[in-house]
Amino acid sequence: MLKRREMLARSATVAGLMASAGLWPALARADWNQPAFEAKSVAEAIKAIGGSPPTESKDVTITGPDIAENGAVVPIGAATALPGVKRVLILIEKNPSVLAAAFDVSDAVEANFSTRVKMAQSSNVYAVAMMADGKVLFAQKEIKVTLGGCGG
Repeated sequence: MLKRREMLARSATVAGLMASAGLWPALARADWNQPAFEAKSVAEAIKAIGGSPPTESKDVTITGPDIAENGAVVPIGAATALPGVKRVLILIEKNPSVLAAAFDVSDAVEANFSTRVKMAQSSNVYAVAMMADGKVLFAQKEIKVTLGGCGG
């Protein structure tokens, strides 16, 4: 039976090994783009990530409910089958933080993502595909929220 001090010592050793191997969860935020997550508009968020002004495209799709009864858990999907996609973003126009999600894509990954987001109020939601050639393409969908999920 392990005593409390032995367990703490072993836990500290394991944590140290994880940190030195690059497996510590807090280190996963190395690619954190604070200005993008603090952006207050769709254009600001795209600019902070390094994108050009976006163009609407039928090759980018966004899925989600027409009406979300609870803004705390709104299922959203963003996808494109276009070659050369480098990043897929989910942006929520009227949220306190416009950038809800960012997914880096390589040729080995299909650009088809689903997640759940918080929505403060009814808003346009954007799926944005940032391409290798510098183009930024988007699709949008209005989602009505009956019960807000985050403060604003």
